Amino acid sequence: MNRMKQFYSDVIQYRGTHYEFGYFQGELLRDSPILPNRENQWGPKKDRHFLIDPEKYKKIMTKFAPAILNEIRGLADALNMDMEEAFRLFGGYYLEYTRSGCSIFADSNFMVRNYDSHPKGYEGRYMLFEPTDQGYAFIGPSMQITGRIDGMNEKGLVMGYNFTHSKKSGDGFLCNMIGRLILETCSSASEAISLLKEIPHRHSFSYVLLDPTGESYVVEASPRKVEVRKSNVCTNHFHLLDAENRYRQDETRHREKNIQKQQQHATNPYEAFKVMNDPDYGVFSNKYDAASGTIHTSTYFPKELKAWFVIGPDRKPVIFDFSKWLRGNNVNIKRIKGELDYPLPFVNME
Repeated sequence: MNRMKQFYSDVIQYRGTHYEFGYFQGELLRDSPILPNRENQWGPKKDRHFLIDPEKYKKIMTKFAPAILNEIRGLADALNMDMEEAFRLFGGYYLEYTRSGCSIFADSNFMVRNYDSHPKGYEGRYMLFEPTDQGYAFIGPSMQITGRIDGMNEKGLVMGYNFTHSKKSGDGFLCNMIGRLILETCSSASEAISLLKEIPHRHSFSYVLLDPTGESYVVEASPRKVEVRKSNVCTNHFHLLDAENRYRQDETRHREKNIQKQQQHATNPYEAFKVMNDPDYGVFSNKYDAASGTIHTSTYFPKELKAWFVIGPDRKPVIFDFSKWLRGNNVNIKRIKGELDYPLPFVNME
């Protein structure tokens, strides 16, 4: 019996200032079910988790990425929302994060990543943004509107992150806003490593970085400590910050070994992509109810500035030529469609 259901991500492309980009997204969100659906999901617990000191937030954002404040201002204006509410919804600081899986494999020429989480919180927005005021242009799927799940910027810096745990959380940025800060303000893996050592982290995550030099790094970041190792495989446990790990690590360690074993035989990017996206290889996950089912598989090529993206298992990748887009040619793709074995829609779908 086929239980697969249709899902999609909208492709959104924009060139302009951050404020204009925010306003543009706010107009789209006015007609979209994303915000009401999210509010319903968060329900009464949201006020407990969203305490935010606007002055403190502005101060910290002004230090790391002042332009993103303008994007949030644009969103607030388009949605007739006060700034405190906008910071709560779009600030990427303090908000509780649902746990997720995720697996990443990097080669010297590409990075391929499975994003594993709960479909009902998935936003279904694949973004291309070229700021005309400040910051680098980048491509990738969004989370909490302003944040990014993974992506690549115009300098060929590629970023993906994997959840370790959210216990013993601290004051700081969420993974998706950290991803955005990396893509928008860093031109290389070494710049991204410096940023990750400087910013405050809310939860414990590994950030995987690859740039056109071909070296890949895993940065293990917790609210207490940040360590860096060279590696091309990452799942959901730390190697260096062992004290920060979750109690049970069998599944994530098994997945890590599985990727290492399977990827040995992959001779080209498409085969490496298939190891992650074809359920037969044992890396792709259907455990959506446990918030660790694979929603998308993305691949980035830092030297050629190309990106592949699919929703669901066993699909041919949609190919984005980001270098062509940077030269002013908009992409013609409006939606990326896929199928998941899950009954309920993403938040962008009615």
